[in-house]
Amino acid sequence: MHKNYIAGQWVAGETAIENRNPSDVTDIIGSYAQASTAQLDTAFDAARAAQKIWSRTGLEARQTILMQIGNALMARADELGELLSREEGKPRAEGRGEVYRAGQFFTYYAAEVLRQIGDNADSVRPDIEIDVRRDPVGVVAVVSPWNFPTATAVWKIAPALAFGNAIIWKPANLVPASAVALAEIIASTDLPAGLFNLVMGAGSSIGDALVTSAAIDAITFTGSVETGRRIAAGAIANMTRMQMEMGSKNALAVMDDADIDLAVACAVNGAYGGTGQKCTASSRIIVHDAVHDQFVDKMLAVTKALQVGHALEEGTQIGPVVSDTQLAENLDYVALAKSEGGEILCGGERLSLAHDGFYMAPCLVAGTQNDWRVNREEMFAPIACIMRAGSYDEALNIVNDTPFGLTAGIITKSLARASHFRRNADTGCVMVNLPTAGTDYHVPFGGRGDSSYGPREQGQYAVDFFTSVKTAYIASGAID
Repeated sequence: MHKNYIAGQWVAGETAIENRNPSDVTDIIGSYAQASTAQLDTAFDAARAAQKIWSRTGLEARQTILMQIGNALMARADELGELLSREEGKPRAEGRGEVYRAGQFFTYYAAEVLRQIGDNADSVRPDIEIDVRRDPVGVVAVVSPWNFPTATAVWKIAPALAFGNAIIWKPANLVPASAVALAEIIASTDLPAGLFNLVMGAGSSIGDALVTSAAIDAITFTGSVETGRRIAAGAIANMTRMQMEMGSKNALAVMDDADIDLAVACAVNGAYGGTGQKCTASSRIIVHDAVHDQFVDKMLAVTKALQVGHALEEGTQIGPVVSDTQLAENLDYVALAKSEGGEILCGGERLSLAHDGFYMAPCLVAGTQNDWRVNREEMFAPIACIMRAGSYDEALNIVNDTPFGLTAGIITKSLARASHFRRNADTGCVMVNLPTAGTDYHVPFGGRGDSSYGPREQGQYAVDFFTSVKTAYIASGAID
């Protein structure tokens, strides 16, 4: 049985869960311990004590540890990427890329450790100087999702450590193997015992106990809007600092002057990459009337040609969805799209392949309207819905007509349109002639509306969440 890591020790839980490969449900990856609430209390106490030590640890020592973690992840990207793909279902190349990128997050924040420079100023009063610096928040709860089990967790864990905090991490129960693998790397360093804790368990028990605890100073969460609202309601009683990345309903607008081959490539990548299980996926595709039919014909041909298969098999472009529950939900959305009046051009059915897994043919739906549920709700599925627009202005209005606001994209050769779209799309991230999925680690990431709450993640902007500003006034006194 794989154990939790609490207070510097690997410990068994009261119960355990079985982890199966979604590409082949006969493949049991392992058994993973579920933490108890008593163990969570131990983690709280250990984290508080260790954070005091870590906050006083020299910058170069902290930088060295973060570099060790990052280098280990990059060196083991093939091995750990295969494990990730085996339990989550994304193709092997995507799994490897995710682990390698996670290593880059750590090496980036290792550099940020040495960039912690404050400000100073003269007071408006005579003979007083002002020093402004940042202190660690304290103990941070990290609640991470299953779709990017290593990368999303790391872009929270790495800056939390870089800026002097302790961590209690609850990963999604669908992907415990990747969590244990990362925890093993972190545990192999000289971090103070208790600074980093892995507590696996169900969201309804360990998750709720974690985010409602007064022992937590800050919560960083990625997941659904529904869960985010529940976390916020529970955490506000303790006035806990919150950072939440939640749902999305991203749109890609294809204009009448677009390079159609580029538009199709971006749409297919954004809609179906990672089996559509990305918060940045483009499930709404808005196409100008003048190129609609040409675009649809080409996208249909490319979508039909996509190879669905076992995540670890050569040539697989789309792996299985993560679970039977997710697959059932996806198929319900296909039925909903049809009932609302959409034309199912291809896909949308469960596939029976050589291995018994949760396979689904990527689905392309034409003739949809933006007020339909399939265009209002996040699906997390390989389903793309096409809408028509008679003009750029109409397309932009459709892009912005959503409660979400994470990413939006436009395909156009017009610099004027691209510039206008970049300024007027109501999203936190804007892509021009690129897929909506795909972001860099050294710049801020986040959305608007129901997509995000609190300070941005990633890059130097992460310091706003993981630190608290302190302003000190120093009287210089008279000179003899």
